[in-house]
Amino acid sequence: MKKNNSIFTLILALFITACNQSHSETNSTQESQENLVIEAQKAGYAVGDEATDFSLLNIDNKRVSLSDYADAKGYIVTFTCNHCPYAVAYESRIMDLDKKYTPLGYPVIAISPNDPVIVPEDGMEEMKKLAITKGYTFPYLLDDKQEIYPQYGATKTPHIFILNKEKGKNIVKYIGAIDNNYADKDDVTERYVEDAVDALLAGNAITTTTTKAIGCSIKDKRSKK
Repeated sequence: MKKNNSIFTLILALFITACNQSHSETNSTQESQENLVIEAQKAGYAVGDEATDFSLLNIDNKRVSLSDYADAKGYIVTFTCNHCPYAVAYESRIMDLDKKYTPLGYPVIAISPNDPVIVPEDGMEEMKKLAITKGYTFPYLLDDKQEIYPQYGATKTPHIFILNKEKGKNIVKYIGAIDNNYADKDDVTERYVEDAVDALLAGNAITTTTTKAIGCSIKDKRSKK
C-alpha cells in the first residue's frame, strides 16, 4: 500500500511540475511579447521624425517602396492584417481612405506585420485571397523579416502613420488610430486620419497629431524564443 501511495505521489508531483512549467512558459511568452511592444514604442518614430524607405513584397509578387510613388505628396502607411477583428472592422474605412486620398497624392500603403507561423491567416497566400475578394486598390505588403513595424513603432493592427514629403524626406505627421469608433463607422465623431490629411492638403497645422491605436497586438516570431 505504501508503495502504491509513493507511486501516486510521484505521478502527482510530476503532473504539478509539468503544469507549473507550462504556466511559466505561457507567462514568459506573454512577457516577451509585451517587452517587444515596449521596445517598439521606444525605438519607433515620433511626429516630426524622418521615416526611411523600405522594400517589401506585395501581393502581386513585386516589391514596393515609397520611392515608387514619385508623384505622391505623402503616404498613409497602415499596419494591418487579415485575422484581427479590429482590422476587419476598419477594412472598408481603409479602402475608403485610399479611394479618397490616392487621387489627392496620399495613397494607402498597407503592411501586414504579423509572423505567419504564429498566425497562418496572415500569410502571403491568405493576404492575396483577401485582397482579391475585397478588391483592394492599394498595395498589401508583408513585413516578412519583421523589421519595418518596430522601426516605425507600430504596436497594433491597425496602426496608422501619415507621412508627408518635405524637401525629399518623408516626415511623420500623424501616428495612431483611424478614428474614434472602431465598432461602428456611422457613430464616428472624430476622423483623425481624414482630418490630418485634409490639413496637410490645405497647408494647415494638424490639430491632433497622435492618438492611441486600438487593435490586436502584433505577433512577432521573436516572442517565441
